[in-house]
Amino acid sequence: MKEQLRQFIEGLILYDYVLFGASLFLFLLFVILAVIKRDNVKIALFFVLLAMVVVTLGPTYGYVKLHTTLFANKVELISQKRLQFVEAVVIKGKITNISKRNFSQCKITAQLYPVSRNKYKNYILKFKPFQKMSIVKEDIAVGVSKEFKMIVDPFHYPYKYGVSLKADCR
Repeated sequence: MKEQLRQFIEGLILYDYVLFGASLFLFLLFVILAVIKRDNVKIALFFVLLAMVVVTLGPTYGYVKLHTTLFANKVELISQKRLQFVEAVVIKGKITNISKRNFSQCKITAQLYPVSRNKYKNYILKFKPFQKMSIVKEDIAVGVSKEFKMIVDPFHYPYKYGVSLKADCR
């Protein structure tokens, strides 16, 4: 947990600090307005609730939306092949930089999840992968596509499975 927090803080960019600062400023502003309007309980309560919404949803939703906008990418699954004599799966894919910034690095994660006949259960099972694998690709310029190959080893799942790919770029 401590290591993940350190990596998160090291990965912050200037826009993140501006977002967190603006959220803190708005929180303090709404709290001060609630104190000023304490005579009118309904308005004061409204400002307190608004402050709580800003301090919780502002940084979380803002961070996710900011990074999906600034570091937009497209990851495609080209092929997946289960090896016969070794307990492993080879996954080939392609990542494309569709943002307006060059990426210094992209962490590509493959998640393997069980597949059933029920489409609703399949949707839920995508959120509970039984195996994950990540690789890092360096230096992807704007509009450039790079192919990658992952080997998920060991792989012991005897039934049908699906593969989903996602990338977190900086």
